[in-house]
Amino acid sequence: MVTVYKPDAATAAPLADPAPADAPRPRHPEKAHRPDSELLRKPEWIRVKMSNSPVFDETREIVKANKLVTVCEEAGCPNIGECWSKKHATMMIMGDTCTRACAFCNVRTGMPLALDTDEPRRVADAVAKLGLHHVVITSVDRDDLPDGGAKHFAQTIAAIRNATPSTTIEILTPDFLRKDGALEVVVAAKPDVFNHNLETVPGLYLKIRPGARYFHSLRLLQRVKELDPTMFTKSGIMVGLGEAREQVLQLMDDLRSADVDFLTIGQYLQPTRKHAPVKAFITPDEFKSYERIALSKGFLLVSSSPLTRSSHHAGEDFARLKAARKMLQARA
Repeated sequence: MVTVYKPDAATAAPLADPAPADAPRPRHPEKAHRPDSELLRKPEWIRVKMSNSPVFDETREIVKANKLVTVCEEAGCPNIGECWSKKHATMMIMGDTCTRACAFCNVRTGMPLALDTDEPRRVADAVAKLGLHHVVITSVDRDDLPDGGAKHFAQTIAAIRNATPSTTIEILTPDFLRKDGALEVVVAAKPDVFNHNLETVPGLYLKIRPGARYFHSLRLLQRVKELDPTMFTKSGIMVGLGEAREQVLQLMDDLRSADVDFLTIGQYLQPTRKHAPVKAFITPDEFKSYERIALSKGFLLVSSSPLTRSSHHAGEDFARLKAARKMLQARA
C-alpha cells in the first residue's frame, strides 16, 4: 500500500481571481476553458529555495547570450537553483512551443515557428562556455515537422562533438510518433544516453498524455537497443497523478522487457490551476521502496525521490551508469 501525504482543504491555496478581459493570450490556450483546481500545499520534503549564487547568474547570462531555451525555465523545474549554480542547464531545442498539450506540462503550446538552423551551433557554443562534461539536450514535440525534428537533434549532437569532443551527450527526445525513420537518424548520431520518458502508467495516458501512445514509447526505447546495443537507454515517470502501486511495478517490468538501463521516478508537481491536479504526495520512504524494487528487477541504475527529474545530476548519474555496466560485465 502506498503511503501518501494528502493536505486537507484548510491547507490548500485559495483560488485566484478571474483574469481581466484584456489579459494576454494564455500560455496553454487548450486549457483556458478548464475550471481551476486547487493547488495543494507541498509537504516539507519537497520544498526548495532559489539560489543567490553568482554562478547561477553567470549561467543565466550564457543561456541568454546564446538565445537558448532551457527546460529548466520552461517546465518550472524545482531544481533550477541547484543545477544552475553548478553551470548545469538542460537545453531545449526547436523552440519554446510544443505541438502537444499534455495535462502535466508547463511548456508553451501552440503552433511553433520554423526551425532555427543556427541553433545547433549556439547550443554547442553554450556547452563550451559552461564547460560541461556532460550535457542533456531535450526538445519540444514537433509534430509539424516531417521527421519530428530528428535531423535537428543529429545536427545538435554533431555540433557539440565538434566544439567539445570530450563532452558526453544525453538526449531526451519526443516519441517521433508516425515519423518513419526519425529514430534511426537520432541513434546514428551516437548520443551517449538515449532518454525517452514514459511519464506515467498506461491507464492514465488518455488523461495525462493524450497525444502519445504508451506502447509506441515503449517500443521506441526497445528499438534504440536493437539499433545500438551499446547505447544506454533511460526513461522516467512521475508519481502522484493517481496511479496505483501495482501499475508502477508493471511499468517497471515493461521497461525491463525493453532492456532499459536507467529509471527515474519523481513527484508530479502541478504547474498551474489549469493542469492535472496532484492526487497525492508520495513519501520519501515510498520512493525508496520503488528504488529497491526497480533495482531488483534488473535496472543498472534507479533514481527515485520526490525531487528526481530526468536531467537532475545527469553527469554524476552517467558515471554511475557506466560503472554499473562495467561491474555487471565483470561478473558475466
